Order: sequence, then C-alpha cells, then structure tokens
Amino acid sequence: MTTDAPLISVRDLRVSFPTRSGTFEAVRGVSFDLGRERLGVVGESGSGKSMTGRAILGLVRPPGKVTAASMTLDGQSILNLPQRRMRKIRGQRISMVMQDPKFSLNPVMPIGRQIVEAYRQGSNASRADARAKALEMLAAVQIRDPERVFDAYPHEVSGGMGQRIMIAMMLAPDPEVLIADEPTSALDVSVRTEVLNIMDRLVRDRGMGLIFISHDLNLVSQFCDRVLIMYAGRIVEQLDARDLHKARHPYTQGLLNSLPRLDHPVERLAVLQRQESWRDGQTFEGGA
Repeated sequence: MTTDAPLISVRDLRVSFPTRSGTFEAVRGVSFDLGRERLGVVGESGSGKSMTGRAILGLVRPPGKVTAASMTLDGQSILNLPQRRMRKIRGQRISMVMQDPKFSLNPVMPIGRQIVEAYRQGSNASRADARAKALEMLAAVQIRDPERVFDAYPHEVSGGMGQRIMIAMMLAPDPEVLIADEPTSALDVSVRTEVLNIMDRLVRDRGMGLIFISHDLNLVSQFCDRVLIMYAGRIVEQLDARDLHKARHPYTQGLLNSLPRLDHPVERLAVLQRQESWRDGQTFEGGA
C-alpha cells in the first residue's frame, strides 16, 4: 500500500503532440501517487500507459509537450527540468526497463562495460568498484556465471537473460523508483515467472516503488498491489489488485470478460463494445 509520503506524486499530467488535424492528447489529466509498492498500469495499446512513464522520466521529445499541475519525486518537482538536471535523476533515482529491453543494449559493446558505464554516470566509483558492482547485480538477478556474461556481447545471451541484464543495469544505481514497461512480454512462462520473482524480491528488499506497465490483467492482478486502468489517455478506474474481479467500470469489465478462463470455458469470448462516454466519463475508485 502507499505511504503517507509518496515517492512519486503526479497531478493532471498531460502529454500532447501537434498533428495536421490538430493537437492529439496522448495522456489526458492523469493523477496518481506511488508509494513503496508495486503499482500496475493496464490498458490496450495506445491507451497512454507507456507515454505516462516516459513523461515522468522526461523522455518526451519536441514537438511533444508535457504539462501537469505538479509532478514530484520525494516532494521535489521534476516537471520539465532542464536535461542536465534530469540526467542526474534519470537512471540514478528513477530507472526504466524498456519494452523488449534486450534491444536496448548496444550490440557492439560487451555487457559488463555497458553496466559499468551506466553505473559510473551517476557515481564517483572507480572502474574496479564499478566492475564489482556490475558483477554483484548480475548475480542478484540470478545469472549463474556473472564473469562470463560480463564479457559477453548481447547477441550471445538468450532473451530471458537479456531481460535480466537490463534489470541489473537499471537497478545498479539503487534507484528509488523502477518503471518497467512490459518487461516480460517476450518471455515464455517459466522465464517470466523467474524475472517477476527477481523484481518482486528486489522491490521488497530495497523498499523501492515499482510502476509495472502491462496489458496482461491476469499477470497484474497476481503480481501488483494496486492497479490503474487507462483508456484513451486517462485513468478510468483504480483499485487494489486483489479486487480486480470487482471492477465496476464497463471498460475494465469488458477487458476481464474478453479473457479466456480455464475454470469457466465459453464457446465464444465476449467482444469489447467501446462507448464514447468512456473518454471523459467518471473515474471509478475502489472495487466495492
């Protein structure tokens, strides 16, 4: 659950882009707090969930425009900071594991060198200390032979190992917040479970806040503490993950009804019938 003093607080966040037909709002008035918890953000492609994470990290480039009533980290504003100041926060205090993270690695640079460079950007550590930290983090994400992987290139490791390497790189600076954008979408079930267990353990042991962006309602309901449901750039419902089956918004109910269930098989899955009123309608709180 959230604490009295949230790690991240966002109020009325908006992200817009100019187009030939006018201004397109990718994120429209999003507000939430993140404590030392696992917060799931769920929605279909284009719902604005990934753009919300990028806006928090200052990764929306012109002509995109980010505005908000407030956006704070530990009570300090991080809204539209100059890039020089944002670089001291990005990766050091807030890290982000991108979707399909293996392809975020530089293919022509050894894995260990990439982790060392990322770690030394925000610290005064010597190269020897940074190497020791990189090996420690590779071991923390359950890579059996850290020394071998340290000297390997990205194409020499599997997809699951690539995911864990990126998580190790993002967690090396001991950030307060980790944003994970579909970090397990390309993994098989056994590797996915292993990666989730690693993230869960690190979040609990370090007291971090985790924003877990996904389209998988079943996964989020099992892994997260709270869930935000996004539709057309806004939050339409928020509730405890354990109460996801009690969702009241028709969009959330439609998403749940479109999922196949082994315990209740049906001849044909329901098709989600969207309504225009959902775009600017009421936001549902809680699952009761």
